[in-house]
Amino acid sequence: MDLNDLTIGCIGAGQMAQALARAWVAQGLLRPQQVLAADVSPGPLQQFAAAIPGASTVHDNRSVLERATLILLAVKPQHMDQVLLGLQEVPKDGKLFLSIAAGIPISHLSRGLKCDRVVRVMPNTPCLIGQGASAFSTGSGVLAADVPLVDRLLGAVGLSLRLDESLLDAVTGLSGSGPAYVYQVIEALSDGGVRVGLPRDVALRLAAQTVRGAAEMVLTTQEHPAVLKDRVTSPGGTTIAGLKALESGGLRAALMSAVEAATERSRQLRPQS
Repeated sequence: MDLNDLTIGCIGAGQMAQALARAWVAQGLLRPQQVLAADVSPGPLQQFAAAIPGASTVHDNRSVLERATLILLAVKPQHMDQVLLGLQEVPKDGKLFLSIAAGIPISHLSRGLKCDRVVRVMPNTPCLIGQGASAFSTGSGVLAADVPLVDRLLGAVGLSLRLDESLLDAVTGLSGSGPAYVYQVIEALSDGGVRVGLPRDVALRLAAQTVRGAAEMVLTTQEHPAVLKDRVTSPGGTTIAGLKALESGGLRAALMSAVEAATERSRQLRPQS
């Protein structure tokens, strides 16, 4: 499937659909005229049209399926069955489907669509600024040429990894939900800065940049976080005093439990049928 011949149709025009489509257009992978979206609510459609000038918006999911070659299923998990039911009888020859709905397995999507050319994707919200982390798994009907296409599209908004579907609930618990955990860490660090006398705006900027810089160090050096941590930790110094307080407060256990809880919730979202 050549990018120049591709038309991407988004069923659901919310923030993630907007972020992906906007990035694809901004990076020159697609022209705005190659993108369209449908949504039951007028608000997201208006936002989509504003975010990607020149893209088309429609109110009928079937129109998206008829006009697009790649269909992005970007609806909430609880609305997916209704969407699938409305698409069952529409011809799907030559169509590739990407679902970003948490917890909905490929087998369920394939049955609902009556089509096996399905890719399940777990992105996260930093895709909005091109710093996302996405993992994807492929259904039995996905063509060999579809894999590099999907990888290129997801790579346009950050990290892209192809994984076995059995791991996608864990991906949801870690990177899918993870930005929220990090936001709490940044907020807490900022509050700590205010507590010891820093102005709020200064504390917030320092906290956010510190988290950003530390993450870049891990990715750039490819060294284990424990090694990088030890380099900052002098005997009897300030950092070891802070680390002892974190251990006493159970930070590591709390973050591990957060990933476990979110992973289990993703499994619970799986349809029973």
